[in-house]
Amino acid sequence: MSRKFFGTDGIRGRTNEGVMTAATAMRVGQAAGTHFLRGGHRHRVVIGKDTRLSGYMMESALVAGFTSVGMDVIMTGPLPTPAIALLTHEMRADLGVMISASHNPFEDNGIKLFGPDGYKLSDEAEAAIERLLGQEPLLVEPRRIGRARRIDDAAGRYIHAVKQSVATDIRFDGLKVVVDCANGAAYQVAPSAIWELGAEVIAMGVSPNGTNINDGVGSTALDAIKARVVEESADIGIALDGDADRLIVIDEKGEAVDGDQIMALIATRLHARGDLKGGGVVATVMSNLGLERYLDSIGLTLERTKVGDRYVLERMKEGGFNVGGEQSGHMILTDFGTTGDGTVAALRILASVVRSGKKASELLHVFDPVPQLLKNVRYSGGKPLENETVKSVIAEAEKELEGCGRLVIRPSGTEPVIRVMAEGDDAAQVETVVDRICDAVRKAV
Repeated sequence: MSRKFFGTDGIRGRTNEGVMTAATAMRVGQAAGTHFLRGGHRHRVVIGKDTRLSGYMMESALVAGFTSVGMDVIMTGPLPTPAIALLTHEMRADLGVMISASHNPFEDNGIKLFGPDGYKLSDEAEAAIERLLGQEPLLVEPRRIGRARRIDDAAGRYIHAVKQSVATDIRFDGLKVVVDCANGAAYQVAPSAIWELGAEVIAMGVSPNGTNINDGVGSTALDAIKARVVEESADIGIALDGDADRLIVIDEKGEAVDGDQIMALIATRLHARGDLKGGGVVATVMSNLGLERYLDSIGLTLERTKVGDRYVLERMKEGGFNVGGEQSGHMILTDFGTTGDGTVAALRILASVVRSGKKASELLHVFDPVPQLLKNVRYSGGKPLENETVKSVIAEAEKELEGCGRLVIRPSGTEPVIRVMAEGDDAAQVETVVDRICDAVRKAV
């Protein structure tokens, strides 16, 4: 069935428009609540959010929806997405909900759902909830309406949990770390966790006002933290996104280190200790060819999935892998969590810096990436990738790059955009190929 609500990462859109309204949120609560009403026990859902102004509205609407079908609600307030996954499982809840649009601007919001095991829902579960959204909700009798309460110690629980990812003999004493929380969900917990392990923390992006999330700060706006790391003579910078499920690292020279390099480092160190599972790493089709070549050189594999951390995680579970992620900074370390967690990944990187005694710039640039270029083409309607001319141009480009590069073309799962990515050993050839395809797509729309 075609999807009206769910995209590649839950439900997302501009608030008070389309699918992202209070009325829709209430219906989602009713549908998801009904889907997870299983057995005779008192059912429970954990709801968290980031710092967007619209979070209040969406939270209230979801609470109304869940309680109307008989679910009790526990609200945590602003917390990272992985914290909600953790608490859902820890509190024996039937369902977890994160209200966030991740790295998007404050005008957008989203709803991410987790099952009782703390993992994001499967395509089948989302499809079942979609079907329920098209039906009248099954409201319970008055005596069975759910209750709602807030818990005050959720942040402390999460800080305690993420610190367990660092060996007890490791302290961050002597490290000066800039932590950019994007004015988002981790503005309290990430600086606290790093400080409690001994580092000197310089926090930025920790003054959310409802409208400044991801605004000039965070993992998608790196200029500010790059400058701050150099200005403060810091050892390293940690840039999280709005819901803190991804990170980008900044070395002491102010250079960005993306998810591919982070995966390479973590996998290499685990492999050296005999702790890497699955014989390699799981990433998406967007990860750099240089990562694949590097892993192959040390006897490891790179398994690729379609874009979306949920698909990475599904393959990790199937193949028994414990390291996976995305070039954009989603890091999934299943030894420590059930979804991407920027704070856990940051702690692992900081621990590696301490153990190695190396500067971040020496430690984190593990392989030489091949030239890669990504461009987006916005369209207003139709299916440009089904245009015969576009298909012909793509076929020619694939033939041209065969043996020396790669081509990935896909529609965005969250906006009307065609993403055109090419990579190869010849930077000029890569740029020419991408521009040629983009021109063909523009003419087709």
